[in-house]
Amino acid sequence: MPQRQDTKLLKRALLLEYITIGWNILEGIVCILVGISTASVSLLAYGLSSGVEIFASGVVVWDLKGANKQREKIALKMIGFSYIIVAVYVFFDAIRSLLEGNHPDRTYIGILILSCSATAMIIIGAAKYVVGKKMKSATVLADAKFTYVDAALSLAVLTGLAFNTIFGFWWMDPAMAIFLAGFAFREGLREIL
Repeated sequence: MPQRQDTKLLKRALLLEYITIGWNILEGIVCILVGISTASVSLLAYGLSSGVEIFASGVVVWDLKGANKQREKIALKMIGFSYIIVAVYVFFDAIRSLLEGNHPDRTYIGILILSCSATAMIIIGAAKYVVGKKMKSATVLADAKFTYVDAALSLAVLTGLAFNTIFGFWWMDPAMAIFLAGFAFREGLREIL
């Protein structure tokens, strides 16, 4: 019975990773296109960060299919570096946007996309956490945390877009991107150290 349960959990963990990859491909393409068309640095950065999330989920799939302690350590470090890559890119792009005074257009589509994304990532993150706990997999638990970070990033970018769209506070877009960069950087260091 325990072997059967382990196989079931592994299949569930892999399914969650494949769902995450599929979602992030779609989300990334849409956010990049809308970010470019509206000049929203936070939406563009969020779309680009979807590529890193795809990479992180790919690393988890790689680890789960090999499942040994050495692979797990490498996978955790790779996920940590993914956080840092996102953080550095978003930080510098947001600072540039603030200094240049780039005013993003208002975007209701961006608000809708990020509302859906935040909801999806919270649900997927919770499912990964439950499976990771049952499997006692540090990699799946780290990726659950990464998925929660993605939800937090969605909410941060959503806040910036909403304040810009509703009140015209253009600076909230890059300001929320800077906040999100600091958060992602901290999480990356935790995984690496």
